[in-house]
Amino acid sequence: MNNVDLDGGGAKDNRKYSPVGAQDRAVLEMSSMDPDSSSDDSVRRVNVRTHASMDGRLHDNGGPRGPHSEHQLELFGFDSLVNILGLRSMTQEQISSPSCPRDNDVVSISKGDQSVKMGTMMGVFVPCLQSILGIIYYIRFSWIIGMAGVADSLLLVSLCGLCTFLTGLSLSAIATNGAMKGGGPYYLIGRALGPEVGVSIGLCFFLGNAIAGALYVLGAVETFLKALPSAGFFTETTTKVNDNVSKTIQIISTHDLQIYGLVVTIILCIIVFGGVKMINRVAPVFLVPVLISVVCIFFGIFLAKKNDPDHGITGLNIEVLKDNWDPQYQSTNSDGIPDPNGKVHWDFNALVGLFFPAVTGIMAGSNRSASLKDTQRSIPLGTLSATIVTTVLYLVSVFLFGAVATREKLLTDRVLTATIAWPLPVITRVGIILSTLGAALQSLTGAPRLLAAIANDDILPVLNYFRVADGSEPNMATLFTSIICMGCVVIGNLDLITPTVTMFFLLCYTGVNLSCFLLDLLDAPSWRPRWKFHHWLLSLFGALLCVVIMFLISWLFTIVSLALASLIYYYVSIKGKAGDWGDGFKSAYFQLALRSLRSLGANQVHPKNWYPIPLILCRPWGKLPENVPCHPKLADFANCMKKKGRGMSLFVNIMDGDYQELAEDAKEACKQLETYINYKNCESVAEIVVAPNMTDGFRGIVQTMGLGNLKPNIVVVRYPEIWRRENLKEIPGRFVGIINDCIVANKAVVIIKGLEEWPNEYQRQYGSIDLYWIVRDGGLMLLLSQLLLTKESFESCKIQVFCIAEEDSDAEVLKADVRKFLYDLRMQAEVIVITIKSWDSEGGSQQDESYEAFSAARKRVSSYLAEMKREGTGDVEEQKVEKFLYTTLKLNTTILRYSRMAAVVLVSLPPPPLNHPAYCYMEYMDLLVGNIQRLVMVRGYRRDVVTLFT
Repeated sequence: MNNVDLDGGGAKDNRKYSPVGAQDRAVLEMSSMDPDSSSDDSVRRVNVRTHASMDGRLHDNGGPRGPHSEHQLELFGFDSLVNILGLRSMTQEQISSPSCPRDNDVVSISKGDQSVKMGTMMGVFVPCLQSILGIIYYIRFSWIIGMAGVADSLLLVSLCGLCTFLTGLSLSAIATNGAMKGGGPYYLIGRALGPEVGVSIGLCFFLGNAIAGALYVLGAVETFLKALPSAGFFTETTTKVNDNVSKTIQIISTHDLQIYGLVVTIILCIIVFGGVKMINRVAPVFLVPVLISVVCIFFGIFLAKKNDPDHGITGLNIEVLKDNWDPQYQSTNSDGIPDPNGKVHWDFNALVGLFFPAVTGIMAGSNRSASLKDTQRSIPLGTLSATIVTTVLYLVSVFLFGAVATREKLLTDRVLTATIAWPLPVITRVGIILSTLGAALQSLTGAPRLLAAIANDDILPVLNYFRVADGSEPNMATLFTSIICMGCVVIGNLDLITPTVTMFFLLCYTGVNLSCFLLDLLDAPSWRPRWKFHHWLLSLFGALLCVVIMFLISWLFTIVSLALASLIYYYVSIKGKAGDWGDGFKSAYFQLALRSLRSLGANQVHPKNWYPIPLILCRPWGKLPENVPCHPKLADFANCMKKKGRGMSLFVNIMDGDYQELAEDAKEACKQLETYINYKNCESVAEIVVAPNMTDGFRGIVQTMGLGNLKPNIVVVRYPEIWRRENLKEIPGRFVGIINDCIVANKAVVIIKGLEEWPNEYQRQYGSIDLYWIVRDGGLMLLLSQLLLTKESFESCKIQVFCIAEEDSDAEVLKADVRKFLYDLRMQAEVIVITIKSWDSEGGSQQDESYEAFSAARKRVSSYLAEMKREGTGDVEEQKVEKFLYTTLKLNTTILRYSRMAAVVLVSLPPPPLNHPAYCYMEYMDLLVGNIQRLVMVRGYRRDVVTLFT
């Protein structure tokens, strides 16, 4: 069989469609390992391909089979389960099971992870505790109590603690639903809400961690300069006014904060650049002072007034607690010192933004997910335990601080925790400095790894510069994080940085809660978290609470942070690479599709809601090259049947043969067809059906394909122009069978002639779209012409409607009626009425340029009918056949006379006449389409697809 030339209608761009060949690997193939083979490498790559033979056994083509391959389970047609999964229990080898491998990745099987894994205490609880009990508790919490009073401080702590506790529940549920890779909350959000949402929130969380590093550094430097004022290079004072009494107070210079902050940041960055080993050596130095400092603070509170402390320390006193119960919001200067003329005014909302970073350490454990022995046990227990312990500590501290010092002392002594610490304030000051530096070290360690995890997912090409190999340090990400941190340190104002950190962390917490809400609400079969204490209502409440807190802090900062996340989301959706992570949105789409399908039912669709759902037969005549799954222009035509890309189409190919023998070939052909569809940017579904023959396969398709009202309603076939040139005698019967089957199945039919000349999206057409509206078809032909106008290639064309009428018909009345009908349909078109003389009066005319084709067709049909009579296979009146031939001749000559320069011609498709052989019908069609460049024949079905009413 000769292949047809497909070069006629290629796209004008530089893209080239490369069909999937037999040797291409579109899907990752995994197979067994040779049990007896050994390797000294720590990582082994498995690329062994398996093929099923006719007897049902799997044979390994990647190398010699080992002695264990002859397994008794092959009786069931499969290799041993151990071999299939690659589990080497006999040799104690383990698989590092990757979560959601990307396409074309190579699965690596390692001999085991030699790194030291951490448990719940050191891996989750202690890091969370250290992050939560950070700078805010030591040098801002007492000031917050003095400003808000004990009552509002209790409400503040409860509100923030409830937010983090609900987020911890959601985090625990998601973290226990499977293995986790690096990336912490980004990994969880991305796999639950999709790559776009995951990357946008992940980048914001990265910025929050980077800025939080500056927050901790400035807190440590401020504590140091409070302890040693003489260490400052600059001296600044301010005046505090209280009860009309002025008092000069020495404050820390912003320049000193900047200088020392930059030095400390550089030292911490050097430690981070040293790698994980150096961090593990330094980390214990920052852990111990946390507990020691807290113990010293509590001892100091209970022992206050016994060691002659500073003025304003009253010891635990119920009267002082009553005095400090109510809030006293007021204005302060930029350093937090009360000042009636201060530029900063504090209220409850502002204090929420200042305090919330104190409870943002709950993600410290999930950030170390790659270093935990058992993430599904350690993350829930460690995170929730640290949250409960610290929340209780904060609540108790509200009462203790509110009862141990006067309001003036609370508002002026920024390091009150060190002032009242026992036995020596310097111990607590050193503990504050080391604990805050430890929190800063965690931020500078976690943020680069978060950025590297986002880059390694290969969603955003712009982040490829930060990608790292497995086991390598993210040096470039660390350098970028250090630059951001030092830039925030230069700002030098702790109270301006904290709201920014708060917004990014709250955005991340919102994403975690929404992820659990979506997964819990959909309740897919894969949603089986080991942590059972969760509910979608709690997750939804947690997400709403996070949003409320964001707006309480600052509506402006909230809009800016949401706008930033939205811009990143939009950028990822445009520039990012597609990644199928099995996210919750896919499950939501599935549930929505099911509900929508059930709501549609199987009733007739109203014309206002009618969408074309074309079923496109890719190779009905089998005359394309074997490596071409579909005619290159079919997708271009399918896109022309959609308005703004909305709608569904199905590309179907039928393979003749036995299903059991051709099942694998059908899968490979389906992959090739999907590749073609994706290349043509056509939103469609590819299907390959194996049937004994074309007729049986098509009848099965028109009966079963689709669900409810989402069944295909139009069958699209290209006209078999090659049937006479290739002398394919089976095509007429197949062609007529398709049309008759569509009529029986109540499907519309669209047949394209001149598909090679069909324009693509870059080839603009001029002229007209001519409709020869002979049979009322429910408005399908009119609707298709309107859809063509929505495409760039046809938007410069105009529509002309030709109505065929007998000579004695009232042409003007018909023209007026059609114009009124088109006007009511909101369609602009020029109406032309053509009168054709009857066949009897024009029978002897030889003026038509297609008369030679008519004469040749009449001779062939006469010979065919004569042969049928000799064989006794049929009896057809030749006069009726000749009348049909002449009718199609007149229609063809009319089209050539009026529409020779048309961009495309649409004409009503005549149905196959009863008792007429398929060969005769093909002769009619050949005569109808002759000498016309682009012709679309349309036959509607027993439903209206347009309506006059609103």
